[in-house]
Amino acid sequence: MNNSMIIKFDKMFNIIFNEKEGDEQRILRIPIKLWVSEIEDQALEQFKNLAMLPFAYHHIAGMPDTHYGYGMPIGGVLASNGYVIPNAVGKDIGCGMYAIRTNLFVGGLPKNIIKKIMSAIRKLIPIGVGGKRKEMLPMPSIFTTTMPVIEKEFENASKQIGTLGSGNHFIEIQAGSDGYIWIMVHSGSRNIGSKVNDYYNKIAAELNEKWFSSVPKSHQLAFLPIDHEVGKQYLIEMEYCCAYALLNRQTMIDKIKEAFLDYVDCEFDRTINIHHNYAAMEHHFGKNVLVHRKGATRAYEGEYGIIPGSQGTNSYIVIGKGNPDSFKSCSHGSGRVMSRTKAKEKLDLATEKKKLDDKGIIHAIRSKKDLEEASGAYKNINVVMNHQQDLVDIDVELTPMAVLKG
Repeated sequence: MNNSMIIKFDKMFNIIFNEKEGDEQRILRIPIKLWVSEIEDQALEQFKNLAMLPFAYHHIAGMPDTHYGYGMPIGGVLASNGYVIPNAVGKDIGCGMYAIRTNLFVGGLPKNIIKKIMSAIRKLIPIGVGGKRKEMLPMPSIFTTTMPVIEKEFENASKQIGTLGSGNHFIEIQAGSDGYIWIMVHSGSRNIGSKVNDYYNKIAAELNEKWFSSVPKSHQLAFLPIDHEVGKQYLIEMEYCCAYALLNRQTMIDKIKEAFLDYVDCEFDRTINIHHNYAAMEHHFGKNVLVHRKGATRAYEGEYGIIPGSQGTNSYIVIGKGNPDSFKSCSHGSGRVMSRTKAKEKLDLATEKKKLDDKGIIHAIRSKKDLEEASGAYKNINVVMNHQQDLVDIDVELTPMAVLKG
């Protein structure tokens, strides 16, 4: 990475418009503003591709957890003028966080009871790839007839309501700096979101080729005009997936409450829910634009958000500062530093287990495969939080007590 490309001010980095490539010079249409001190070459290249889009608006923003993704980096924020990019939302549409506070005081829940609660949660919530229930559960109301993917996948999706999924999705019991025990769930729209993304991304790529689009196919940024019939359909199905993802998290929280109440007498009072994979019309820099957040959390002034750490590290309830330069956004987590494949190859199983054991965290790291989601595969959450002091304030710091990974 050429350091002459970067101008540093406060916690933010701004890549200048002109970039030398050999003897040629590529002119970026708009600047890129990054809240990171280091970034993968692949992710940086993807940000440059976004900055060249003819409909990208004002600048591109990259959060502190930014890392390479499909088409657009995870941790990226793109404002567009009249167009939507399915891959700038991602496959797990509506993926997000749900946190709820109990009235149990930290220290008031014995470890043997926590183990029993976690065991009960495993029985109540299907986990893993393809995990689903035998019965169909109520789905969000269908508010239009122009949802071909939802209608096709309706029955399968109804059996995945209240399921965790796999990968980096998790359920945690946490000790809050406010003195209370919290519950946190990270999950999304399961298979239905992936189906919606694949369907519309394929159509977008075909239409872009038909329209002789100047955006290279290799950039994986196929787009749809939001006033085009297919663009409208995508946004409707995307919004449905967000509603589905919220219902999925709420259903799991209800099951987790059941597990708690089987062993302790408690109440649940404070709840926070956020999406971090979606697109929405918002007003920024004097214009109404479609803001794509792919692995980024909205952080309007005074708005509560959730930033989870990696397995075994702290998470945070935060309050947004409404920084316009980030399109009023912040990170959605700590962000990967290595792929799942590399994590299994490079990380040491005993070392990663010891990290959790030494902290007294109840966990399920048992084999090499579990290293995919070990903390060593992720950025240091303390560094990530330090880089976004101008984006959010910390309200509650949450220390993990027990974690269940998808």
